[in-house]
Amino acid sequence: MHWIRIESAAYWSVFVAAFLACAVWESFRPKRNFSGTERRWGKHGILLIICTVASVALYRISPVVMAVNVTGSRFGLLNRSWLPFAVRCIIAILALDLVRYSTHRLSHSVGALWRFHQVHHSDPDFDISTALRVHPVEVVLTQGAYLLAVAVLAPPMVAVLIAELGSILQSFFSHANASLPRWVEKPLRAVFVTPDMHRIHHSEEVVEQYKNLSDIFPWWDHLFGTYVEKPAAGDDKIVTGLKGFQNERSLGIGFMLAQPFRKDSEQTTPAEASITNA
Repeated sequence: MHWIRIESAAYWSVFVAAFLACAVWESFRPKRNFSGTERRWGKHGILLIICTVASVALYRISPVVMAVNVTGSRFGLLNRSWLPFAVRCIIAILALDLVRYSTHRLSHSVGALWRFHQVHHSDPDFDISTALRVHPVEVVLTQGAYLLAVAVLAPPMVAVLIAELGSILQSFFSHANASLPRWVEKPLRAVFVTPDMHRIHHSEEVVEQYKNLSDIFPWWDHLFGTYVEKPAAGDDKIVTGLKGFQNERSLGIGFMLAQPFRKDSEQTTPAEASITNA
């Protein structure tokens, strides 16, 4: 119970602080001007609540608590006393970020997973609230994979907490409707995923949806060949969202929950489109 309280307090503190900071940034340095922002934020907030309830009700355990529970495991890959603690933490943070990259890539490669992940991409606009727009089934699946990874790795609890908080912060930052000055963007993108980098991933061009899949660190895209520096249409003319879903109906809660089961949902995955256009 002690670790649950610590994790919960840290999680929601970073969540609120990151959201407010990025919201202020968007307000003063918007990349684009949107209409109906309040409505989008409200709908996406409701979806967040549904996803949180579904995940908590099903698993009843968080990644940090899982890490605490497997601390004494003899089979954990990182549960080795001869390995320095700092080294185990660094490896764990990188490994967990790689897990997020891998599950994200699978969501763009497997047809059944892509149907649920489309909910995230069908947002006609792109701002911090887009980070909240995720289907409950996708949340359950990705959280399950992440918990399994923590159980197998048996990483230090503090490393899992850092990875969790870093992912929250990065999620709002990378979805921000804002741009960094060029002199900041270029060096920062070498270390972290930036809004301009992740915006390409939300392009309506299907091939570009299979690019820039990383969560916190962009190195996985460089390593596995999924990185692209610029969108084909250019930074100022890129169109975000899914073709055919850039309309008012895509903002409804009922639509977002039912979208994966609709007949008009995209059947070709971004991975398949990339192979076809190669």
